[in-house]
Amino acid sequence: MSHPTRLRDAIHSAGTTPLIGVFDMFSASVAARHYDGMFVSGFGFAASHYGLPDIGFIAWPDIIAFVQRLRMAFPEQHLLVDIDDGYVDPETACHVVQNLEAIGASGVILEDQKRPRRCGHVDGKQVLPLEEYLEKLEMVLQSRRDLVVVARTDATEEDEILRRAEALAATDADVVLVDGVRSVDWIHKVRKVIGDKPLLFNQIAGGKSPRLSLSELSDLGVDVAIYSTPCLFAAQTAIDRALTELKEADGRLPQTGPDSVGVAECLALLEKNISRHHAHAPA
Repeated sequence: MSHPTRLRDAIHSAGTTPLIGVFDMFSASVAARHYDGMFVSGFGFAASHYGLPDIGFIAWPDIIAFVQRLRMAFPEQHLLVDIDDGYVDPETACHVVQNLEAIGASGVILEDQKRPRRCGHVDGKQVLPLEEYLEKLEMVLQSRRDLVVVARTDATEEDEILRRAEALAATDADVVLVDGVRSVDWIHKVRKVIGDKPLLFNQIAGGKSPRLSLSELSDLGVDVAIYSTPCLFAAQTAIDRALTELKEADGRLPQTGPDSVGVAECLALLEKNISRHHAHAPA
């Protein structure tokens, strides 16, 4: 069974499928211990790879190289990849999609923002004319073989949100995402206009959307939930705390114990990623 087919089956299964945002190979190594699906977050990748905000700095070859490393280390994980606006033009979007499918990605998210782009949960977003986005989306859909494609709108005006959600649902995209949904009521509205098309919900700490459990999302008819930044934000919190404590201890490292990580624990995590230790990956 192919990676896209496995993800598509998970999307259509009962309940809400969670995909955890990872920002580098180490965060993915930890996430794989807890969940069987990953989301390659543009927010996290821009922060980790460039040390920059997610406003359009990502270069498509860097994303492809990262996903290739992920697939080698995690042969059985779902890998949904944020490709932003397809890196501006439709030809590039199609090229990226075909490359990602060739190296084992499960799916991609293609948004309708125009440059300069923004994180979906901040102000100042601008969207392409709907017909222009639909043309790009159709080219991407025609260029894939089996890859799961999530059509995303970043519209903020209420009428336009519903107009675009309905239009996206009418395409051959596998899933619809309205990013920055501000309330449960709006999840209901979007769910109604897209009919039976699978729905994805994006959760980000401090973002515009309500904090909802997987059970609550399932009851709302949400098929997939991406958690864009829990690893990134946890890393920032933990690193800052650890270095503050190191400074306060005059540079003396803390004692390791059952609830802390030392050399042995870290190596044990990383050794699992060596390809010869893997069972046979899905075809």
